[in-house]
Amino acid sequence: MSDSSIYINGLGNVSPQKTFENNNFLGDPISCESNRLKCIEPVYKDFIPAEMIRRMGRIIKMGVAASKLCLSDAGSSPEAGNMRKIIPDAIITGTGLGCLEDTEKFLTSMIKNDEEFLTPTSFIQSTHNTVAGQIALLLGCHGYNFTYVHRGISFESALIDAITQMKMGELTNVLVGGSDELTANSFTITSRLGFWKQKPVETIHLLDDLQRGTIAGEGAAFFFLDNKKSNHTYARLSAVTTFLKPASVLKLSERLHEFLSAAGLNVSDIGLVILGLNGDPRTDRIYHHLAKKDLTGIPLAYFKHLCGEYHTASAFATWLAAMVLKKQSVPEAIKVQRLSGQEPAGVKKNQSAGLEHVLIYNHFRENNHAFILLSRPS
Repeated sequence: MSDSSIYINGLGNVSPQKTFENNNFLGDPISCESNRLKCIEPVYKDFIPAEMIRRMGRIIKMGVAASKLCLSDAGSSPEAGNMRKIIPDAIITGTGLGCLEDTEKFLTSMIKNDEEFLTPTSFIQSTHNTVAGQIALLLGCHGYNFTYVHRGISFESALIDAITQMKMGELTNVLVGGSDELTANSFTITSRLGFWKQKPVETIHLLDDLQRGTIAGEGAAFFFLDNKKSNHTYARLSAVTTFLKPASVLKLSERLHEFLSAAGLNVSDIGLVILGLNGDPRTDRIYHHLAKKDLTGIPLAYFKHLCGEYHTASAFATWLAAMVLKKQSVPEAIKVQRLSGQEPAGVKKNQSAGLEHVLIYNHFRENNHAFILLSRPS
């Protein structure tokens, strides 16, 4: 490739917010009094043949719908009542827990039927790579197809794979996504482990609640990465890195500066930092330390009050960052009003040209950490 830049040319996001068509940019955020958030699901018959819908689990339907929204956004248009296909060179996805609903159905059937007379559908669709495989079948995509199951950095692992192959010239474009679903059983089990808040909270005011735990969530977000910029480009995917829990806040700070330095930037160049704050005082302290030590004067934002906590929640944050860069505005709903002396989020005064770089920092239960850097397409 003559230009090694990688651009985000299409988005598709099925989430607990109104994010279907990237039109209503959190102007009217959904909030409820609960300790879990469920996706607002589209009309699936608009994306999936009717005869196939009944055999698909929720996460598969969510993933297929998000991927088709993404490809449509990247440039396809309706023709004779059908959506013109864009066939990506590869499909790479990330998921933390995969197809939980189908896994539960199969295991429940095993128990009830004493391991006899089992139907294979739930077993076939319980594997983690089912979403990527189903998307490929519906699109007729015969290229590279891979699913990463790396806990809290599953989506970032998919991004890194796509970036690596595109920069090597192996691929010219890639459909990348992250998806996870929430079931009643998984919520009950993880509640016993102390993951979630015991009492319901007003989700839009998540950071005001001091209970331990956070709110559970789910979602499916997809991105069409291309080595060519278009008139519809949202952002440039500049860099991604992952690491296991740092030994100290000092080590985290070093990681941050090394990451930005490798991209040719300083902290002062960042126009907005989107943090993975989730309202749990035990894990949010890392964000507070970093904000106080390294991000003074940088506008801050957060997102998990909109989508909840799950393994691939950073995919929602990436959608958010791409939309911020495209629209050159920061929604009121994501602004951190006060954190370690920070001012509310917004374009910095010295950025007369607007937002140029957005940094995402997220960690999953203090174990899996990741930085994602998106930039304004030049």
